[in-house]
This record gives sequence, C-alpha cells and structure tokens, in this order.
Amino acid sequence: MKKLIQLMILLFGVCFSAQAQSDTLQMEEKLAFYQIPEAPENYNGTNVAARMIDGLGFRYYWATEDLRKEDLEFTPGNNGRKASDVLDHLYGLSRTIVNATLNKPNIRPAEEPERSWEELRKATLENLSIASENLKNADGEDLQHLNIIFQRGERTSEFPFWNVINGPLADAIYHVGQIVSFRRSAGNPMNPNVNVFMGVTKE
Repeated sequence: MKKLIQLMILLFGVCFSAQAQSDTLQMEEKLAFYQIPEAPENYNGTNVAARMIDGLGFRYYWATEDLRKEDLEFTPGNNGRKASDVLDHLYGLSRTIVNATLNKPNIRPAEEPERSWEELRKATLENLSIASENLKNADGEDLQHLNIIFQRGERTSEFPFWNVINGPLADAIYHVGQIVSFRRSAGNPMNPNVNVFMGVTKE
C-alpha cells in the first residue's frame, strides 16, 4: 500500500511538472503585444510616444491573429491592394519607426529576405516592441534628437520625430484598421473579446 501511494505521488509530480513545462512553453511562444505592456509611470515625450506604439502593437497583434490564406488574399475590389500587400507595407512602416528610435537610416531601395506570413508578422511585432522599449529607456527630452533618416545612394534626408507621429505611426494605425475591415468582409472577424481601450482580451 505504501509503495502504491509513493507511485501515485510520483506520477502526480511528473504530470504536474509536464503541465508546468507546457504552460511555460505556451507563454514563451506568445508574440509581442499579446497583451499591452504596463503603462509607464511618468508622462513625458518619449513615454507618450512609446505608449502610442504599444497601442499600435496591441491592435496589430489582434487584427492579424488567426488570419487565413483567404484573408491574406482578400481585396476590396476596384484595383485595391490585397490584405497581404497592406501587411507588407505595415512591416515597412514598423521598420521605419524602429529605425527612427535608433537614428538609423532607412536604405532605399530596401532589401528584405523572403519571409513567410508568420515570420513577417513576428518581425513586425518585434520591430514595434523594440521601438517602444528604446523610447521607454530614453530620456524624456530625447525626441528632439531622434530623426527619420532616408538614404538613397549618396543622398540623405532627415526629418524630425514629429514626422514619425503624423507619418508612419499614424499610417500604421490606419492600415491596421484596414486589415480589421478586410478580414470582417472575408468572413473572419477579429476576436470580439479584444478591448483596445483597456488593452485587455478576455479568455
């Protein structure tokens, strides 16, 4: 009887450990912005800009969660771009945003490796996450030293961070809304449990 009890305890421990490892693995596999990050404690220029990127990242995550092949191929007609083309553009915008937080030039024309949709989505979310962290770790007054830089051959042009806000950041939010609309039209609406105002998703 004693050996039976010990065996049951051992089996319970193994099962509990396996479940814990499975839960940990599932948590590790979640991409950036599955949940919106905690808001910064202080209001300053860089933190506000970072929070705007967090909002974009959270919206993008759920707008693109569980997209099907037919969703990626969806087009509204009238020679409009396919959803996959809009998502390619969103990746480019995320790259421009993160480069601005590093004062890194955007090389034109850009050379990018071939990526699957899953790889493109992950790369877009990672760019936004890095951009947000760069701003949160910066001094509140650092925005005046950050620029969007474009380089084409030997020609370089620079624009202040203001242009990040009204340019690629606002543009990305606009295009995420397009994806939400496209997938709804394709019969695969976004998860209704997502609350973008509160930054939470009900299980």
